[in-house]
Amino acid sequence: MFKYVWQVVQRHLVQRDFAGQMIRLCMIGLVILGGPILPAAAAPLIQKIGAPLSHPWGMDFLDERHLFVTERSGNLYLVDLFTGTRNSIGNLPAIAAAQQGGLLDVAVFANQDNQDENDAIIYLCYSLKIGSQTVTAIDRAGFDGTNLTNRQTIFQANNPTTRAIHYGCRLVLDQTYLYASLGDRGARHDAQDPSRHAGAIIRLFHDGSVPADNPKRAGWAPELFSKGHRNPQGLAINPETGAIWAHEHGPRGGDEINIIRAGQNYGWPKVSHGEEYSGGSIGSGTSAPGLTDPVWIWTPSIAPSGMAFYRGTMFPYLNGHLLVGSLKFKRLYLVLLEKGLPAQDAIMLDGAIGRVRDVAIAADGSVLLLSDEDEGGLYRIAESGQ
Repeated sequence: MFKYVWQVVQRHLVQRDFAGQMIRLCMIGLVILGGPILPAAAAPLIQKIGAPLSHPWGMDFLDERHLFVTERSGNLYLVDLFTGTRNSIGNLPAIAAAQQGGLLDVAVFANQDNQDENDAIIYLCYSLKIGSQTVTAIDRAGFDGTNLTNRQTIFQANNPTTRAIHYGCRLVLDQTYLYASLGDRGARHDAQDPSRHAGAIIRLFHDGSVPADNPKRAGWAPELFSKGHRNPQGLAINPETGAIWAHEHGPRGGDEINIIRAGQNYGWPKVSHGEEYSGGSIGSGTSAPGLTDPVWIWTPSIAPSGMAFYRGTMFPYLNGHLLVGSLKFKRLYLVLLEKGLPAQDAIMLDGAIGRVRDVAIAADGSVLLLSDEDEGGLYRIAESGQ
């Protein structure tokens, strides 16, 4: 039997006066598929929902019961969280699935005044083939319960390349805007080219049009909201402030969390806390005038992917803090916030499900994770009996 541990170190949590509730989660075991480490009544559970998935990448909720999940190879499923059954969704775009490319993120905008799933707008981020090259693209579509409808491409990055890496491709929506992360595609200096979409967070209206108040820095492409990113694969809205938070892969060390502000340059590759894979520094150091510093650094790299602020009643002691997946170490990290900024981190889950690609919080407060493996899947962490 594998041993899965919900590892929350007491000194990281209890000392921060979370009403003493974190003591309960300090080094307690998880139960997976009926294999207990501690009695089920005392331990959170981790359960696999439905059949295996091959390299799932992104997920978002259609409603409290149904969840869209992508597979990088080019499949989109609608999963019933209660039964584990899933339906394959039709009318997808032509997807160039190779190396790090494929069907990546999915995001849903549901009409808050109408819970009819047929009124939901579905957004897909994926790698699109242009001749012998690929670009990061975003499609917008309706949904009729079985297929995407009226699908149209609303964004296509202007930096095509034959390198099938560093797409970024996380999506997040607020009531007005669509934000998307774009990687440097392995051409690092493009992240500092203001005319290129590479290495950026972009901001669009929901229909794909460009807000007139997007930053108008010299030479910037109109969709740009920030520049100087390497490969951002985590994007989330802080529910307390409305600010956009992003994390990105460093090279050899120097994974970053950044709070995204309009018109800011986050430095890659002029500065970096990481090193060249062959050894040696990158750029002019770790900070420089005119460049915005990260609010958190991981060295060595954890290879972060997916990110969610916790809000829920199931684990109230996590409220207001950040959950981040790790591909490299196959972990779920908790990033503790203090006065609105990261202060410490702790390992919440270690090696339980493989590479953690994405993180989401369900309506009941349970934590959903995607395991990016050949036989990966969708997992739910919940209090025993819930």
